[in-house]
Amino acid sequence: MTDKTDAAEEIANEITATARQAREVAERAEGTPKPGDARKWPLAKIGIGIGSAALAAAVIYAARHRKKD
Repeated sequence: MTDKTDAAEEIANEITATARQAREVAERAEGTPKPGDARKWPLAKIGIGIGSAALAAAVIYAARHRKKD
């Protein structure tokens, strides 16, 4: 009979230890920024810049075989 009470107490101690650890982790993480709070990258501007460079490269590539008079 004592084995069951010891096992129950041991389980209760494990549960409280895990809860304590989770609370400590949450308290340490309180001041840190969340992943979604970061500043967004200006992807539209970057895309326009890359598109312009690709267009310029295509024009230069197409014009390289023209005969110069």
